[in-house]
Amino acid sequence: MSIVLRPANPLDAGAVGDILHRFETETPWMPKQHSAAEALSFCAMMIDRGWVTVAETVAEPVAETVDDPAGAAPDAGRPIAGFLARDGDEVHALYIRPEETGQGIGRLLLRDAMERSARLWLWTFQANLGAQKFYLREGFAEIRRTDGADNDENLPDIQYAWPAEAAA
Repeated sequence: MSIVLRPANPLDAGAVGDILHRFETETPWMPKQHSAAEALSFCAMMIDRGWVTVAETVAEPVAETVDDPAGAAPDAGRPIAGFLARDGDEVHALYIRPEETGQGIGRLLLRDAMERSARLWLWTFQANLGAQKFYLREGFAEIRRTDGADNDENLPDIQYAWPAEAAA
């Protein structure tokens, strides 16, 4: 199996929305605030704005990349394993299908974003210990922690920046 990164298109909204909705419903500490339809609508909005890169699993290695998506159109045989949504320097979302975690897909998506931007920043929940370790391993530095009063979930969160010098 190999992974192809490409810009998301409107036909990907269902798969991307499913990944986001599964995270919300399958994560014990995450408030259950949104329906599957709301997750799909939110993901469709991010896709329409051009923020989303998807990671597709393919049976054979292919040469297509985000810069050269010829032939990398969505296909029922190429399930979306994860996605990253980035608006300028802000990473809004990085989610991987649960059965695909630990295979380097998140790292591929994040490093692709790092190659496209001189600096990045993002938020993650304090309860998401796996994400905290991941971002620190990838060279992000903690900027600040909040009590969550300003996020939709009202969960304590952490802001990170990359490169680490950007946090200083």
